[in-house]
Amino acid sequence: MAADRIVVLTGAGISAESGLATFRGPGGLWEGHRLEEVATPEAFRRDPGLVHRFYNARRRRLLERDVQPNPAHRALARLEAEWPGEVVLVTQNIDDLHERAGSRRLLHMHGELLRIRCEACGQRRSCREDIDCTDACIACGSAGTLRPDVVWFGEMPHGLERIYEALSGCGLFLAVGTSGQVYPAAGFVEAVRASGAARTIELNLEPSAVSRCFAERRTGPAARTVPALVDELLESAARQG
Repeated sequence: MAADRIVVLTGAGISAESGLATFRGPGGLWEGHRLEEVATPEAFRRDPGLVHRFYNARRRRLLERDVQPNPAHRALARLEAEWPGEVVLVTQNIDDLHERAGSRRLLHMHGELLRIRCEACGQRRSCREDIDCTDACIACGSAGTLRPDVVWFGEMPHGLERIYEALSGCGLFLAVGTSGQVYPAAGFVEAVRASGAARTIELNLEPSAVSRCFAERRTGPAARTVPALVDELLESAARQG
């Protein structure tokens, strides 16, 4: 039932606790470039080599041995496995840390770093290596048409229809490690509030830009606050069951 449904939105903050840079805030630069300069279709047309270098660096970092799911990732996977109702996990992150932690019902609304797609034929495939402007698509043979399979600024996020369907009538909405600055994700809490009387909780190191829209706020590292909340939810469900 929808009332038993939990929808969880995760943002860069949860991955930052695993050692992945957020590229936001005063130090949020890469080789002197703002994120918007390497994460738009216009940037890719203007300087594809620069964009590839940025994503190659991020891909290599994600695959380094010290980057692992943290207790928050694992707690959300546990929630999915043990909650008696439905749990839908929506992430703004393009890493695979949720999958590595064991989450299966997962929507990557901004795409996936370990995948590439061809702009000529649309073929998508996994990719764990560096790519550049000379690489050819293995499906159609076109060179210079491969790009990271991620959603750039100005592009439509993936799965919005499914996400809003999940938000509609859910019993609990959680936002973990989000800035509240990137839409449409920043507006999900308002969509939940408009659709019913769902409980809404923000878990963050500091209040987000939309923190006032949440009925409850828990401040602190996700690796601490998320496992504690999951324990509460599962213990409550067990008592009621």
